[in-house]
Amino acid sequence: MLSQKGISYQEFDVSRDHKAREEMVSLSGRMAVPVIVIDSEIIVGFDQEAIEKKITKGS
Repeated sequence: MLSQKGISYQEFDVSRDHKAREEMVSLSGRMAVPVIVIDSEIIVGFDQEAIEKKITKGS
């Protein structure tokens, strides 16, 4: 979805990257993926409506 809109992002494999997993839990308080951070707002899970709202506001 983000790639289709020309938005760059960084992806981490939290099943293999212990440091990234710790950061994810620290940010979200949960062991759930995906964790998406847009303008310091944390979105846990694939919430297309919330993501669309954030990226539309940022344009």
